[in-house]
Amino acid sequence: MARVLISPSYGSVATRRHWADTVDRRIAFTEPSYDGLLTPDQRTWLRELHPEGTARFWGATPTHDKKFADVRSGDVVLFTGRNQVRAIAEVGAIFRNGALADVLWPPETGEPSWHTVYSLLDLVEAEIPYAELNASIGYRPAHNFPGQMVLRGDKARSVLEDFMITSSVDWDAAVSSTDPRPAGDESAGDDAEEDEVAGDEVAWDDADSARGADGRDPVRVAAAEMMRTHRTQYQRMRRMVVVDRREALLVKEYRDHVLAPGEDAERFYCTSGISDLYIQGPEGAEVIEAKSSAGHQHVRQALGQLLDYAPHSPSPAQRLAGLFPEAPRPQDIALLHRYGIDCIHREAPTRFRRLPAPRERRELMRGVWSSGREALVE
Repeated sequence: MARVLISPSYGSVATRRHWADTVDRRIAFTEPSYDGLLTPDQRTWLRELHPEGTARFWGATPTHDKKFADVRSGDVVLFTGRNQVRAIAEVGAIFRNGALADVLWPPETGEPSWHTVYSLLDLVEAEIPYAELNASIGYRPAHNFPGQMVLRGDKARSVLEDFMITSSVDWDAAVSSTDPRPAGDESAGDDAEEDEVAGDEVAWDDADSARGADGRDPVRVAAAEMMRTHRTQYQRMRRMVVVDRREALLVKEYRDHVLAPGEDAERFYCTSGISDLYIQGPEGAEVIEAKSSAGHQHVRQALGQLLDYAPHSPSPAQRLAGLFPEAPRPQDIALLHRYGIDCIHREAPTRFRRLPAPRERRELMRGVWSSGREALVE
């Protein structure tokens, strides 16, 4: 599982200037003033990850060398400032190069130079209050993250799950294995440590590479998660996935107040994407897709995603359902019912109403939902 770096980025005038210089704008690292300071391996790595020749950069002082010793490409960075996580990114190339760091971030008089340099593969704006991040990690509510941290094991897992961040590391692990173990089984557990020092589509480059070694479609099950960032859309930025906050809060509310005893709420990863809810209950498996709006376009998106995910369901789906914050228009409910898909909508806080598709229609459409499933799982 990916590690999670927590990096202050707004606390001082110098830090804000560094952010403006190398995160708000991309650095053309192929220019002689930068390129001449890179080792051959560093140059090759950067060009492989950023073939356009530009990248955003961040780093750390030598004080943090120990905690950064095992940080690698694909780990997740939460940039903090002004009492919130302000952005989420992935680590790209990471190396030590004091000369390059001094050009990227000229040191202030009397202040230490930066020493570790890492590029950012993705950058997604976020607004996660410290109180929510503290709750996820298990810290006191008033903790204000005064310095760099690296979370590992259970604490990293908690952050990634609570805020529904799928790193490239975990995405690759999910689709390269046909073993549907809960996400995170392969990483460190309670003995993992953290350190602090004050101061909606999925694109595959190669369809064959997204399949398991035996040619079967890889499906991986993960615990259902909630996300608290203020995103306005489901984003797919290269290989990191961050989910709409409103959809995630809807999923959380439904999961916490509607699921019956004995029903397990999970998610599953597959080559088509990541489900919002996968529920195993007495009546079999149900796949649910949540949307932040009940408008026509959102209903159509839910319909398309459910039909896309259904053949990949770990167990054959007995029900498909769209989950909405309010009731869609009657014609949009009818559209879902035409494909045997239930409509679930929020009526009041903690109260939801299910408008089931006609039973005969659902039974007729189950064959369509699972069409091609045998080729995927055999």
